[in-house]
Amino acid sequence: MATEQRKPLPFIANFAAGAIAGVSEILTFYPLDVVKTRMQLETGKGKHGMVGTLTAIVREEGVGRLYRGLVPPLLLEAPKRAVKFAANDFWGKTFLGLTGESKMTGQLSVITGCSAGATESFVVVPFELVKIKLQDKSSTFAGPMDVVRQVVKKEGVLGLYAGMEATFWRHFWWNGGYFGCIHQVRAMMPQAETPQGQLFNNFISGAVGGFMGTVLNTPYVVKSRIQGASKVPGVIPKYNWTYPALVTIFREEGPAALYKGFAPKVLRLAPGGGVLLLVVEFTLNVFRQALGPPYI
Repeated sequence: MATEQRKPLPFIANFAAGAIAGVSEILTFYPLDVVKTRMQLETGKGKHGMVGTLTAIVREEGVGRLYRGLVPPLLLEAPKRAVKFAANDFWGKTFLGLTGESKMTGQLSVITGCSAGATESFVVVPFELVKIKLQDKSSTFAGPMDVVRQVVKKEGVLGLYAGMEATFWRHFWWNGGYFGCIHQVRAMMPQAETPQGQLFNNFISGAVGGFMGTVLNTPYVVKSRIQGASKVPGVIPKYNWTYPALVTIFREEGPAALYKGFAPKVLRLAPGGGVLLLVVEFTLNVFRQALGPPYI
């Protein structure tokens, strides 16, 4: 991203670039996220594949249902993407200093990405919970604020953090795979000679990173189960902690259940990861050109 001679852009520039990239990605691929959540909330053997789930939603509930629950992630994208890339930059510099390395290595890029994902997870949990509650087919909530009011009324403020541990692991592995692959793919690709070539390299690197991150974190389907369930006083939830819940799903539903919703998820997050990195790098370059030296 930045060279040694180039002064780092101010925080607001990175924040804006992340916000623009995040909003662009979510508006483009959100319907696939709804399909993915529906498939993951379905217990037992899946009755529909990705196409069947998509057509069933449109036929039974209308096209508008594909954008139900969009407001929470849309509001979240600016701080979420800002935290993702800012944390990756922070942890990258921290680990370089601790190890004495002069530049990022493949191993450090994975560790840095995992650390950025762990940091990001603390920001996203309440928004993810609201989104999943609204995406559920049986949802009767009037909107995002209705979800917040009812959850807080029944479970208290901490109820908004249901699934925190599962969200931590999901973002931990996805970001490790994403940023780790970006580093490796960029090193393997030929040096771009034109701005268009650089955009292409960024898209391919981000898409491969998004694919690998999705492969690594899709088994954490349990996050949707934990956040989609209603709490009953005095009753221990069936899905509570991540790894025991993964064992339960594996034992009762088979290994394929851990990859429910993989197709719509990877179709969103692989190209979405490419779009995210492309837009971030493009926007940051626009800021550099606008600000001039010493940012160029």
